Amino acid sequence: MSGKKKKYWAGLDLGGTKMLAKIYDADFKELGASKRKTEGHKGLDSVIERMSLSIGEALEEAGVEADNLCGIGIGCPGPVDPEAGVLLQAPNLGWENVPIRKIFEKEFDCPVVACNDVDSGVFGEYKFGAARGARSAVGIFPGTGIGGGAVIHGRLLEGANITCMEIGHIPFSEAGLTLEEVCSRLAIASESAAAAYRGQAPHILETCGTDMAKITSGKIAAAIDNGDKTIKKIVKQAAERLGSGVATVVQLIAPEVIVLGGGLVEAMPELFLKTLEKSVDEKVLPPFRGRYRIVEAKLGDDAGVQGAAAWAAKSVEG
Repeated sequence: MSGKKKKYWAGLDLGGTKMLAKIYDADFKELGASKRKTEGHKGLDSVIERMSLSIGEALEEAGVEADNLCGIGIGCPGPVDPEAGVLLQAPNLGWENVPIRKIFEKEFDCPVVACNDVDSGVFGEYKFGAARGARSAVGIFPGTGIGGGAVIHGRLLEGANITCMEIGHIPFSEAGLTLEEVCSRLAIASESAAAAYRGQAPHILETCGTDMAKITSGKIAAAIDNGDKTIKKIVKQAAERLGSGVATVVQLIAPEVIVLGGGLVEAMPELFLKTLEKSVDEKVLPPFRGRYRIVEAKLGDDAGVQGAAAWAAKSVEG
């Protein structure tokens, strides 16, 4: 026997409405998990307590003592100062300048790494999912907004004192609109509600009325399957617009793999990805064509929590 101490890593993906914590061994095999509501409306102290409880419950399920943790990675819903371990802003939670690293290092007495939640999701797909084996990858997740992240030669692309790759905020038009405002799920839902009001989307009108909150990715996909041609046109236009942003990223950092995830992609992968791929191919300079792959994300909710743990391991061990 070698006598070496076993290594365990924790990951926590903190969303606006839910959090997921998991414990992994040195090979990133899942050993224990805990999932609960974030309940952000109850304030900072309450959510921090729930984060600690989630990690504790995952440790208990895994049969691992807290003092055996080699590190904790926490994916945060907003820009992060990775050097200081501070969550700079989390609009969905109403937080600003929260010292995530300091709080959880004091709680668990092990290294803690804070990163943006989209970054952790992209790192998860790079290490274990759709971009595994690639030298570089970009992840883009259109949803209520549009999140983005990148891994270059094994490391997350981060600024010295702030995370980056805010793809959704790339300017799209002279009117001051951003990509997020013209091709997110929220933008698609808005246009779909207007189409239903005008009588151009009978299936959406029947199932959702003109209530944007009810027009989910699944309902949009069902409307297309049931013959709402206007809805299909709206989705294709959104994918084409997002292609402009992806083409910009391709020409800036030339990733080997571009991973697309989120509810929209999951609900209609063929339509969305093929339309986006054609749009990117039309917009990039000829030498860039054929040098990247656009693929669907594989890991779902596990990408963020597993990626956070793996990024903690990478940060701690080098």
